[in-house]
Amino acid sequence: AATARFHDLGVAQQAGYSVHVADKAGLTCIANGADGAMGDHFANGSLLFDHGAIDATRPEALVYETRNNGTFKLVALEYIVTVGDWEEANGVGAPRPNLFGQDFDFSDATNRFGLPPFYSLHAWIWKDNPSGMFADWNPRVTCEHTSSVSRMAH
Repeated sequence: AATARFHDLGVAQQAGYSVHVADKAGLTCIANGADGAMGDHFANGSLLFDHGAIDATRPEALVYETRNNGTFKLVALEYIVTVGDWEEANGVGAPRPNLFGQDFDFSDATNRFGLPPFYSLHAWIWKDNPSGMFADWNPRVTCEHTSSVSRMAH
């Protein structure tokens, strides 16, 4: 219920989800071959860099799939915390963040986004994921309708 209003991307952007995330190659629609895709992430910088806070009702990023008409459909939420912020808030060596009974995944500094090491958890609450509610990749999500313009960082 806390994210239902974000089906409208304009509402999400007004609420602070205004960073259209791109990887180091400039791609915004994140895909992984046969495993499927995530889609386009819109991040809220004030939540992403909030000293390690995790709130189930306030995800750091919203994940959208591009429809065949070029509009965005909300498909998932992503919770993200840098390892540095997490350890600052919880102590060095603290267990990984956990939400909904799920441990967050770890991404090292060699990640495709050029970010410092971070923890993340996807929640596919707006589109069924046969790989699981908390899997990174959804084989039912595609980047085929993403234009070359929307693939570039904004």
